[in-house]
Amino acid sequence: MANNGQGRSNEKPEIYECVPPEWLPKTSNSADLGFINFFPPRPSQDEDSLTEANVKNGLVLKNSIPAETYTSKSRQIKELKEGGLINELEEFMNQVFQRRSENLSQIPPSTFRIPSRATLNDVKRNAWFADLANPEVPLAKLGKSMPHAHGMRGHEHLDYLHANNVSIPRAVWFIRILGSNEIAGLRNKPNYNPMHYSVDWANVVTGYLKKHLSEISLPSAPRPGLNIKQTFKGVLTDPDSRERWVSKLIYTLDLLRVFYLEYMVDHTTFLSWLVQLLGTCNLAQAGFVARLAEDYLTGMSSCRALVKPFIDACLAKLQEASFLHAIAISSSSSKESLEHLQARLEHLLRRAFLAAPTSFISPRAWKTHSETIRAVLTGPDISMPAIEGYPRQSVHSVKLLMHETLLDVERRNEALLFRTTTKPTKGCLRSKVSDVKLLNSITSTTELESVPFFETRNDCEETSFTNKLSLLLSWSVCRLQYGDHRPHAAVTLLRRWRDKTEERASRRDIASPTSVIQDELFNWLDTSEKAANERELSAVSLLFGEMIQKDLFSYDRYIQRMIARGETGLSFHEESGSRHRMFLRVIPLYKSDPALVNQRRMTLYGVRARTIPEDEVEARLKNELRELLPEVFKGEPIPQMPKSCLPRDSVLRSSARYEQIRVVKQWFVPSIRKFLRRAFSTPAEDSDLVLRIYCVVIECLDTMKCYRTGLEFSMDVLKTTTTTDLLMAVLDNLKKGLTLWNCMDAMSSITQILLETHQAWKARGIHIRCLVNLLLEVDDCRYLDSIVRQDVIDDATHFVQALCPIDDSLDLVPSVLPEILLLAQDPNPDAPSSLANTIWYKYRASANWTWTVWDNIIASLRQLPTMFPDAAARQFCALRYAKFLLHVDLHSADGIDGHVLQWFMGPGLNEVKALCSDAWDVASVVFMHLAVHGAVRITTLLQGVVYPAWRTGSSIGSAPQFEDNKAFLLATNTLCKLLLVDSLTVSEDGLPPFDLLEMQKLRTRRKDVYRDANFRLLAENMPALVFVESNEYIEEGFRNEAEELRHSICWEVDFRLGAARNVGVVVAAFANPLDPKGIQENMHEPLISALRLVFNDEEGDDEAQVTAFLSPWKLSASAAVTSFVLQQIGQRLDRTSTKKQAKNELSKLVGRLMHNAITAQEADFVSEMAKGVSSNVAGEFVNKGLERIADIMDGIISEEPEALMSLPDKAGHFLNLLSMIMRPFRHLPAQLPTLEESVQNKLIASIFRKMLSLEGAVRDRAKNDKENMASLASLTNPVLFTARLLQFDLGFPGAWSQKMKNTGDQMVNVVLRLASLHGGGLMTNPVAFLLLLDTAFYVFDEFPLDSRLNPDLFQHCPILEPSSFPTNMLTEYRDLIGTLNKHVPQNLPIAGLVYAVRDSEGVLQQGAPVQMRPWEWIESLGDAPPADDKEKQREAEERERLGTKYYVRNNTSIPLEMFGARLTGEGVRTLGTGAEGTVSSTGERLLSLFEDDLASESMYERDWRESRVGTEGRGESSGSSRMHGDGNGGHGPANAQVKEQARHRGTPGSHRGSPALSIHTSLGSRSSIGGPPSAASSARRTQSPVVASKGDPMDVDPTPSTGGNSKSAKRKASAAGVVLDDDEKVVGESSSKKGKAKAASGRSTTKSVGKMIPGKTTRKKK
Repeated sequence: MANNGQGRSNEKPEIYECVPPEWLPKTSNSADLGFINFFPPRPSQDEDSLTEANVKNGLVLKNSIPAETYTSKSRQIKELKEGGLINELEEFMNQVFQRRSENLSQIPPSTFRIPSRATLNDVKRNAWFADLANPEVPLAKLGKSMPHAHGMRGHEHLDYLHANNVSIPRAVWFIRILGSNEIAGLRNKPNYNPMHYSVDWANVVTGYLKKHLSEISLPSAPRPGLNIKQTFKGVLTDPDSRERWVSKLIYTLDLLRVFYLEYMVDHTTFLSWLVQLLGTCNLAQAGFVARLAEDYLTGMSSCRALVKPFIDACLAKLQEASFLHAIAISSSSSKESLEHLQARLEHLLRRAFLAAPTSFISPRAWKTHSETIRAVLTGPDISMPAIEGYPRQSVHSVKLLMHETLLDVERRNEALLFRTTTKPTKGCLRSKVSDVKLLNSITSTTELESVPFFETRNDCEETSFTNKLSLLLSWSVCRLQYGDHRPHAAVTLLRRWRDKTEERASRRDIASPTSVIQDELFNWLDTSEKAANERELSAVSLLFGEMIQKDLFSYDRYIQRMIARGETGLSFHEESGSRHRMFLRVIPLYKSDPALVNQRRMTLYGVRARTIPEDEVEARLKNELRELLPEVFKGEPIPQMPKSCLPRDSVLRSSARYEQIRVVKQWFVPSIRKFLRRAFSTPAEDSDLVLRIYCVVIECLDTMKCYRTGLEFSMDVLKTTTTTDLLMAVLDNLKKGLTLWNCMDAMSSITQILLETHQAWKARGIHIRCLVNLLLEVDDCRYLDSIVRQDVIDDATHFVQALCPIDDSLDLVPSVLPEILLLAQDPNPDAPSSLANTIWYKYRASANWTWTVWDNIIASLRQLPTMFPDAAARQFCALRYAKFLLHVDLHSADGIDGHVLQWFMGPGLNEVKALCSDAWDVASVVFMHLAVHGAVRITTLLQGVVYPAWRTGSSIGSAPQFEDNKAFLLATNTLCKLLLVDSLTVSEDGLPPFDLLEMQKLRTRRKDVYRDANFRLLAENMPALVFVESNEYIEEGFRNEAEELRHSICWEVDFRLGAARNVGVVVAAFANPLDPKGIQENMHEPLISALRLVFNDEEGDDEAQVTAFLSPWKLSASAAVTSFVLQQIGQRLDRTSTKKQAKNELSKLVGRLMHNAITAQEADFVSEMAKGVSSNVAGEFVNKGLERIADIMDGIISEEPEALMSLPDKAGHFLNLLSMIMRPFRHLPAQLPTLEESVQNKLIASIFRKMLSLEGAVRDRAKNDKENMASLASLTNPVLFTARLLQFDLGFPGAWSQKMKNTGDQMVNVVLRLASLHGGGLMTNPVAFLLLLDTAFYVFDEFPLDSRLNPDLFQHCPILEPSSFPTNMLTEYRDLIGTLNKHVPQNLPIAGLVYAVRDSEGVLQQGAPVQMRPWEWIESLGDAPPADDKEKQREAEERERLGTKYYVRNNTSIPLEMFGARLTGEGVRTLGTGAEGTVSSTGERLLSLFEDDLASESMYERDWRESRVGTEGRGESSGSSRMHGDGNGGHGPANAQVKEQARHRGTPGSHRGSPALSIHTSLGSRSSIGGPPSAASSARRTQSPVVASKGDPMDVDPTPSTGGNSKSAKRKASAAGVVLDDDEKVVGESSSKKGKAKAASGRSTTKSVGKMIPGKTTRKKK
């Protein structure tokens, strides 16, 4: 400026020169454009022009534009619309930025050097470590002489650090420096891995921890037999040692925590060690290991290879701790420790479950620890320490989530174990078997109206009715079903259904079901195999005869339909006969319509036939009937009752049903009725003749199975008879056919007739006890009126009271009655009746008089052989005693049967055993006579005599013992044969029955034997007969007789029917051996053969036999027999002597079942057969079944999708069968049977090939999405089948054969690929995806690990290419599959970062991912030493050379060029220590108006500051001081303090890290700084050596920053790597968000630099 202030001088004044102020910057550094806003005088300027106007008026510059009215708005709008102003401005600014960037200097080279090492002696080393522990000693000083690690191992370093109590951040810095020096020579090698030393250091730290934990030991268990006193002293028992041990552990864990967070220990190595340590440590160490695991559980939760073994180890330790806690003494201190350990382990399990619930999907772990898992996760005392402080609703939500997730885990585990209970398949076969059981259960007491055979709704047009009717018809004619009641039951059931349906049809005005029934019956005749079988023809004719009689089937419509459809082969003149020819021939006609009869005759025999075979058969029938009943047809009468039944070759048996009904209806029955009317009408009725005729007629009708006619005939006789013998005969006949009458729906009529007969005889003063009993039995509280029924009951009660009065004055019966013995010598025919009357009258009030009479009878029979040497006399005497007992039975109130049974159950058995053979001959006559007449039931004799004899014979152990019991055994054998086995003729040895009448009575008595309760006793004793047959101490002849007797009983129709109704009872009887030690080896085959005979189950291997085996007619019985056979084979497999033979038989049987294809229903029944078998038998099923499945899979050679789709249908039922067989064993703790290696290898190879084929088919079909949608969905079923098959296979020992081990890794890969295909795209199927994923988990978990001490947990982790996943796969599914990958630590500092460069066109090109380098990114803790004068001079020269006032230091371990940083020439304006601080001088304030910089102040703050610029020498208190709140105007001590602090802002603060990987170690030092860390500090902490992040453009989000104190500001400057010039800072621009260096001071907010592009800078607006 002007030379103001100079005084006058005589010297020549200097020429005035106008110069700008020193603080005024040039307009341009390169061109001479002057200074900014400085316009000095120049020659020829307008002001020097002295014109008149200028002299008079002064210099007045004219306005270039009219200032008052001028506006450039229209021009600007025009330029914006028509011109390229914006593009020109953009181009101009781009050129400005480009020239500016070209003129800027580059980032200087990195000057970072790793602290060097020096060899120190022990004294210096100790001193160095002492300085390291001293926080006052800066690390920069310690870094100049790092102690050499020569001779020191990693454990010793850790010991030194702990001994000197070095703080954790400084200790980590020391370890990092050591590691960096260790790997210094490896960095330039080709295969250099920056994380390799982390693995080594992880091994060092884990070894150090393991060594430290090994100091905790448990006392050894005392050895039995050694009397040695043991003393145990652990490291934790002494207080001093415990304190040292705990202190060292805490310090090591603190170091480990930082090592882990800063990746100085390899996460995978450390976590693997931690998992294996928990599994191998003892309980004392487990508490510390569990506490250690709590800190690192999160790191392993994403990897199944880690978390799954960790869960298993926790469960094992929890089980061990629970066991010890249960047996621990309550006062013991260990009990409290165990409780803490249990709580910690349970907490770890809950955390693991919340983090990785799929890791609990493990069949092996679930089978072993399922109860523990449920208790831990859902127990009532569950606590949630991990979420304390959360609202109660949040805790409840977490518990609810755990419960729901546990249910899903349980469901999936149970499915993998094949323990889920499946409902029996609903299908035709099971329905048929159920219906057959229902039909076989029909007895005399069954209410047919309530039998739910047909559906209640109208099924006329539904297939269910057709199937039901076909089954009903087939059951009624099938030879594998038993009982003459079946056709009548079928007719009644169908008729009842017809009536109900017809009633509904009439109400609803719909079609009647009559025509439907006619059509269905015709279709059955036309198509059924049962109807076409010639062996069933007689049954078919009987059935359809009943149908015709009940108007369910029309013979007329049937024959007309045959003629109408032109059926060929109906006539016998045609060679090829139709199946309907024989139906027309044998089906009877109950109504003789001449037209219908002629039409039938012409159809079968032609028009010209004069004589037909039927006429000859009818003539033979009539002749035979005339021979049997000559009296009826005016022949010579026969005086005696016939001695035999009709012969087997009788015409009555062999003739067709048509001729039988024609003769019976039209000739035989009318003749009989006519004769009986004539006989009953004569005064002198011959009762014996009528009785004989009745018996013969009933026998003839029963032989021809004309049961309905016989019933009608019996009811007619019952109405007119007046003799007791005929009445008893009729009653016996009615009682014998109760089931038949019930199936004929005639019980109501019979009840009414019996009631009328009872009333008629009652009117005559005669009470017939058997009549009343039969009446009440038939009524069964269903037909009689309640009052009438009560009257009948009262009659029976009065009769009982009359026979057994209450009279104390009567004598008590003595034990010996000599008059009974004297009866043997009394020849009077009325003697038995008189003696019975006498004894009853004398002892009738005694309750046991009948028992005493019976006991005396047996005693008398024992003496008869000595009294009567003649056999005939003895037999006559025996009959006398039998008649006597019959009279006793009539006088007894409740009969003698109950007393006889009681006597046999008491002392009677031993008495009859002692009878000699002659005495047995007499006793047999008595027993048989009583049985025939019903005084003693057959079941009483069987239970009291026969069954004990069988058991005695089965237990005979020597020949003399057999001789002692020979008479007893022979007599009971004969007695049983007479009682149970039907015979056509009377006995030749003089035993009852003596005639046809008694034979008919005996048949009636036999019916009781096969009722449910009595049949159970017979079945339970049948095995005893088998043991008798196989007893080598018994004579062969008797054994043959026993075998013949057993065969005869088993062939009885009633016995077979009882066996069909009581299948379980029969099998249970044969399964329970008589010998308590078990079934003998030689008895298995006889018992199996006997059981097969009971059910008529023939063994065979042909396909027809297998088909019959699985038919509904014998499936229940065959299943029971097979189950018994399998159980017997299982017992024989346990014996060495029979193991080989049993194994061959088992293989043969299982092979027979597995040979042919089976349906789902058949598989269910086969599985039911295998219930209760041993593990060995089930193992044979599994091996044979899996081999069969493998054969089926190998048989599908084609890889076409259509062929693969058939796989579940062909092999799925076998898998269901095997799973159902093995289900009972899966709940047992015992091991499952072992798979054969050959079977396993074959199966695994088949599964693997089919999975590859399925994968290829799915991928091929997925290419044409729209065309193959249906086939894609169909391919899911075979995929699921192979997965389930693999799951089933893995559950057995022996599954991991060498073949499986070799294929296991590939198996996991292909399963995961299939799972990924079902996790996205058109194949998305959540159920299939989870099932396949569980399969992969199963294979991965069960893979056997190496037997090494520390096996590789990641050895079998799958390797999946990202290209194998669908592009639209759900992220959740992708993460689930990712849990099977190897453990990859989450390197958060470098997550998603890659190396990037720009090509010649400026496009950013991404390169390799950034690697973690924890040992190279070294932090520098502590303040840097102040720069000396030489360094300051060098930096000033460098700034002058570069033409800039800023200098950037590139001295960090991560060079700035790694972030793409470059100089921008902009500084950071610092306004002071606070928001109101200002720069110190006016010049500096004015200079800042013309510079580019980064300011933390707002626009308003800057306007306020710039509008109040003062001059040098003027006080600023009026403006700025008020703004700053400082009355000193900036010149006081406070401002001086600010300036003093500003001079040191380039020096990092103490304990402050460099811009390296310093994330956690400086937390402690930062905590001492007031206020939160600034944005610059945050940016420094998150920087990494990258240029760009993956997939994202380079962008920097605005980061807010809060002010701090001066030390904070210094740290910010250090983070930016700048050298400060007084209050100014320079910022290096970076292309990475995390590499941005930001700085701020005061409480103002620093604005983000924004995105930096070469040649252009844009500022992101806030």
